[in-house]
Amino acid sequence: MSIWVDADACPNAVKTILFRAAERTAMPLILVANQSISVPASRHIRTLRVESGFDVADNEIVKRVEPGDLVITSDIPLAADVIEKGGFALTSRGEEFTRENIRGRLNIRDFMDTMRASGIQSGGPAPFSETEKRAFANALDRYLAKAKK
Repeated sequence: MSIWVDADACPNAVKTILFRAAERTAMPLILVANQSISVPASRHIRTLRVESGFDVADNEIVKRVEPGDLVITSDIPLAADVIEKGGFALTSRGEEFTRENIRGRLNIRDFMDTMRASGIQSGGPAPFSETEKRAFANALDRYLAKAKK
């Protein structure tokens, strides 16, 4: 079992939580990005640098993820592919993507893409907060506790 991180847009606070969790649980943590990522020296943590390009990191994660692995991402299509392969997906804000909610999330994403394409400004996500940091840490702990069993 491994934890994969769509690392290009992952907040540093979340990476720090993941680094500590990987050390505490001895679970492999792989950060995938199209740029160099600084990580602490550890036999449980590594980076995988991919070429720049649309969905290159996402495609690499999907190619390598195995059933039971956890992927940290806010990319809804990536989360859908991970779930389809039997993995789990969690956003950096602590929201779980599941078989029950992923289709609805994809529909909303597509709708918002259509709205933006028609010129309607929707704004971006709110700044990352302490509450979301705690929500992520709690969701990660729940996953790790389940994975232990």
